[in-house]
Parts: sequence; C-alpha cells; structure tokens
Amino acid sequence: MKRILIVGAGFGGLAAGAELSRAGLDVTVLEAHIYPGGCAGTFYHKGYRFDAGATLAGGFAPDAPMDRLARHFGIDWEERPTSMAMQIHMPDESTITRWTDPQRWESEREAQFGNQSEPFWRWQESTADALWDFALRLPPWPPQSFNDLLHLMKSGSASIGELLKIAPDALRSVSSHLRHAPEKLRLFLDAQLLISAQTTSVSANALYSAAALDLARQGVAHVPDGIGGMADKLVKTIRNYGGQVHFRQEVTRISKKRGGSYLVETKRGDTDTADFVIFNLPPWNISSLLSGSIPSRLSRLPEKPRHGWGAFMAYVGLDASFIPDDLAMHHQVLLKEPLGEGNSIFLSLSPSWDQRRAPGGSRALTISTHTNLQPWWALYESDRTGYETRKNKYIDRILSLAERVIPGIRQGADLIMPGTPVTFQQFTRRAWGWVGGFPQTNLFQAWGPRLAPGLWMVGDTIFPGQSVPAVMLGGIRVAQTIIAEGVSAPHAFRATHKIQVQDAGN
Repeated sequence: MKRILIVGAGFGGLAAGAELSRAGLDVTVLEAHIYPGGCAGTFYHKGYRFDAGATLAGGFAPDAPMDRLARHFGIDWEERPTSMAMQIHMPDESTITRWTDPQRWESEREAQFGNQSEPFWRWQESTADALWDFALRLPPWPPQSFNDLLHLMKSGSASIGELLKIAPDALRSVSSHLRHAPEKLRLFLDAQLLISAQTTSVSANALYSAAALDLARQGVAHVPDGIGGMADKLVKTIRNYGGQVHFRQEVTRISKKRGGSYLVETKRGDTDTADFVIFNLPPWNISSLLSGSIPSRLSRLPEKPRHGWGAFMAYVGLDASFIPDDLAMHHQVLLKEPLGEGNSIFLSLSPSWDQRRAPGGSRALTISTHTNLQPWWALYESDRTGYETRKNKYIDRILSLAERVIPGIRQGADLIMPGTPVTFQQFTRRAWGWVGGFPQTNLFQAWGPRLAPGLWMVGDTIFPGQSVPAVMLGGIRVAQTIIAEGVSAPHAFRATHKIQVQDAGN
C-alpha cells in the first residue's frame, strides 16, 4: 500500500488526511505545534483559549459546506447557529447587522443602502449560488493536465448554463457592479472583502467575491472550544479511520529517493519514507523544506511575499460584566480609509456558554487588523526598540477602536497580549507571518495543488481559497485526485459530482 505523509495539521491537511484514511490508506500527519488548526487553531494561555487567527465559523446552513462535510465524515460539530453573523460599525456611527436569515438581511440592506443597492445583491446571491454549486463538485482548478480538463468539464456539466451566465465576471472586478451604488455600500463591501478576499472592490475578482460575500447566507455558528475544537474533531476522525496524527514533529527536510519516494526528516531526528507528500503550508515554507530539485513554480518565488497581508492581533482576557448580554460575538469596526493598519478591526468574543474558553466570569476576545509585513520585519531585524514602540502604538489604536463595541475594555481586561507578523511566524511557522493567502484578484491567482510527481499542496493557496470550509474542500479535492490516479485504496471512491452526503463507514 502506498504511504502518504501530510506536513501540517491545518484544516486543509486534516481534511485531506481524513479523506485518505477514510479510504483505507496509510496516512500520517506531522504537526510542528502541540495543537491542530495552524493559523486557524486555538491556543491556551493563562486560563484562556484564544482563536489564533480565523475566528468566524461559517458554512453550517443545511446543505452548505460544513453541513455536507459533517455528514461525509460522520462528525458532529456541535455548532450553535446564530442569527447575527456579525455587526459592522461604520465611520458615520451607523451599525449594519449581517443577519443569517435572508428576509431580515434584505430588510436590513434596504434600510442601510436603499433600493438602488438591490441589483447588486441579486447579482451577488445568484452568482454565489452558481459558484458554490461548482466548488462543491471539487473541480480541478486551475487545470494542470489533460485529465484535469476532462474532469473540469464533467464537474461543470450539470450547471453549464449557470456557469456560462456568470463567466464574464471571471475577468471583472466587483467594482464593475458598483457603478451606480451608494458610497456607503462601496465602503461596506470593501471592508467585508478585505477580511474574506484579502483585497477591496477595485481589485477583487467578481466571481470569487460573490461567494466570499455569501458567508452569512451560508450559515454562521459558534462551536465549543473555538475554531480549534473543530480541528480536534478532525484529528479524532483521522485516528478513528486508522490514520496517525503526531504533534511536536517539525519537518525540517524532504528529499527525493531513488525510485520516486521521499525521505522526510524532522527536527527531533526522526525519519520516514512516503510515496506521496502533501504540504499544508504556504509556498515559501514548502520551498525551504525541499532538498535537491525544486518544482519550477516554487523556484520562481520572490524572497518575501510581495502580495498579501500579515495580521496584528490583540488577545484579550475580559471581565464578562463589561459585555452586554445581547452583544453579537463578531464585529467589524471601521474608522477610516485606507482600511487595515488599525483603521479597521475585527473582533470575536468567546460565547458565554463555553466555559472552557475562559476562567469563570471572563470571556476570551480576539481582535485583529490587516497589516503590511515589511515594516514589522524591518524594525524587528534592525531596531527592536522601534519594533516595541510600534507594537504599543498598534495596541493602543485597536483598543481605542474596540471601545466603540465594548466601552471600558481597558479597565475590564486582565490580560492584553499583542501579536505581530513576527509572532505569527514564531508560533504558526508561516514564513514572514504571511496569512490569508494571495489576494483574490483573478481566478488564476490560486495555485494548482500538484507541485511535482508525488508532491501536493493544500491550504489557502489553492482553490477555493481561504476560510475553513474552502480549505477543507480543497484538501478533499486533492485526496480524491490522489485516490483516482491509481493509489491502492481498499475503500476508495470517486466523487465526480458534489460531495457525497453519506455516513462514515458506508
């Protein structure tokens, strides 16, 4: 039987591992950290359980991605749906609620943006429906072989009419649908796209963005133990199917052996041999691990990411008495443009019912803002005093903005812990602290997952992109491709249409 080794226990790697082990294959996942989830993991500190990066769990509506995946693997996410996906606090002091109920959201957007915004929302929802239908068929995008082209044609055959209708948007930005829209709508969409597509309406690809803006309609929920609790369930699933997951196993070198297999070495001095290696890592990390010939696309990488973002974070332990009982648990607060760099922030609170997330009488709060990587690294490498000064400045800026949602946040905090792109590299191992993948400016921005014979990648760099549901779909697509290409799998099956909804073990 072929042996498959997965480097990294983020959601893409865990989904691939679950699918491959479900098929009866010999699968091992190696994770450098002590917990799964990668930059979407949940970590412990002084009695708190903080979501490290990704903090909003979406895709739980009936027949939406997380619902399908739960049935596919036989997982109970134990999710608790919420009626408010998030609240967006605009610079004009108005607050927009992203309701998960379609009728309430239609009434909200009409009140906030007027009737002239409805053509945009009709386009967004119909386009998102078609694109999600396509993505759930696990298409090989972008195609990397003739077989991929054939599979791609089959994937879209059932909805070819809908795909042809939306095809022109493959070459457009979202702004092409906003020519007569109110300025408030444009700013609102720019803020939402920054956190879901890593760019704003002028550059964001229209097709990708229609689906990215569909998060609330796909169903938002809260899960026990945070986002990392979902990763824990996937680890258990892999082990239940007979696969292995090992923590504190940082891979340091991978080299090709005669015969086509790969030698995998870890920091602890352990070695392993695999016929297939799947990387749940950014391209820069993958390149640094490979010894000998490096796949052509990886060899063309710039030294540092030129596109994309880092995150500046504040992890706050907060006295629960400072939080109103009816306060939504996710908020985006806008101060001014350009967005990011403390001019816009995203806040996520742990649920009051999840007693494992914080000490008694307290709540865990994660605050983030997009930030450019280069200034942080320049200061860290040459001016540590300047680095600390900038860190303190950013903490003060984002806490001041957070006061609009939680007045008195400084007085109520018993813990305030900052995180910069440098911190992200240290704790998640992502090179330069680059997070969120490439900005979604065109449909060819996504990398093909096949790097070389026997080498694959999953995660937010491949289609369908960032978010937990998206990277899981990408991971399953890679697993099914490996199975379909002839790996001996005792219980293998091919899903040529949407993800099959069946109980595990059938």
